[in-house]
Order: sequence, then structure tokens, then C-alpha cells
Amino acid sequence: MHVITHTRIIEAMQKWPQAETALDGWYRTIKANDPKDFAEMKHLFPEVDKVGKFHVFDIGGNKIRLIAVVMYQAK
Repeated sequence: MHVITHTRIIEAMQKWPQAETALDGWYRTIKANDPKDFAEMKHLFPEVDKVGKFHVFDIGGNKIRLIAVVMYQAK
């Protein structure tokens, strides 16, 4: 999966250092995998929810939420 900008993840790590490990884990997991649909994403991240066109990831035991638009065809 391609993350458009890693900069936002780094900024979040700096702003919320208590979630740094969890954010880095999320980033590494998403980069290393290529889910084809929401069911596969849910398998990777059981805590993800779909709200309209957005995916809401609870990161680090709900310490932080990452909201993303996921385009499975474009990766």
C-alpha cells in the first residue's frame, strides 16, 4: 500500500510522542501489506471502522485516531 505522505505520520509522532511506537507500527504494517478490500483491512487492523468514504484507525489502544481515505484499486 502506498501512503501519500509519511510527513503527517512523523508530525503526529512529534505531537503525540506517547503514540510514536503505535504510529510507526501502523505505518510499517500498512506499507508491508496490500489489502484488496475492507475485509482484508479489517483482518490487518481489527480496530478499523469505515465511516462513509473514510477509514478510522484506532492507534495504540485508542490513544490516537488516524483518519484516511483508502483507494484499494490505486493502492
